[in-house]
Amino acid sequence: GLGAQSLHWDGNKGVNHVGIVVDDMNQAIASYQKLYGFDPAAVLKDDRGQTILAFIQVNRTTFIELAPSSATRRAGIDHFGLEVADARAAVDTLRQRGVKVDDPRKGRTVSMITTTTDPTGVRMELSELGPDSMLGKAIANWK
Repeated sequence: GLGAQSLHWDGNKGVNHVGIVVDDMNQAIASYQKLYGFDPAAVLKDDRGQTILAFIQVNRTTFIELAPSSATRRAGIDHFGLEVADARAAVDTLRQRGVKVDDPRKGRTVSMITTTTDPTGVRMELSELGPDSMLGKAIANWK
């Protein structure tokens, strides 16, 4: 029979972030920094200067993604993210297994991303972090 090892797929680098929706972005960023020593690695603001997305660096390759809550998005854990070597290859592999997964697209942090939903209904993001991506740069510059 097939062993569990045979189902592993090349290019899966593991969990690299957890997405959390928060009611107060600035307070959340400050709290992670002050209480845990986790610095912001990438922060995106809208044209009014409001923070709309932040990646907090836990260690060299692990992040907490913060996004603001809204009328349609309640505070709490939103998704988890895997880093993959090649988003297109990951999509092809998962589709061959019958997984419904979106086509890769360039995300706001200059990485190639795609999403799917796991069997329990939790959103899973797959990210290909190139050297020019915000997180790729944060990983390369980690001290």
